[in-house]
Amino acid sequence: MFPAENIRDWRTMNVVDPEGSKIGTLESVYVDTTTDQPAFAAVTTGIIGRHKLTFVPLTGATVSPDHVRVTVSKDLAKNAPSIDTDGELTAEQEPSVFAHYSLPYTPGVRRLARR
Repeated sequence: MFPAENIRDWRTMNVVDPEGSKIGTLESVYVDTTTDQPAFAAVTTGIIGRHKLTFVPLTGATVSPDHVRVTVSKDLAKNAPSIDTDGELTAEQEPSVFAHYSLPYTPGVRRLARR
């Protein structure tokens, strides 16, 4: 496995937790606007007919030929903030994504952009 530097190239790959449990499928990547580095994956989760996009941090993620491995557990990710599959993360929702994972966030500064 190798660092997830070009994570945008891995859309539609399975996203798994450190134990190898599938969280979902990588739908899109949100980059940190201050560094232009991948920050969160929008992961398709849920059951057929009731899918949603769940946000999972990409810090420390690695890729292999068939999956992207993140550093958070499936249980933590399944309770993370999410949006509809055709939705967009709003500025008002952004702080809750960072807070869910206990990540630092500067209020009033838009940090994430979909790429």
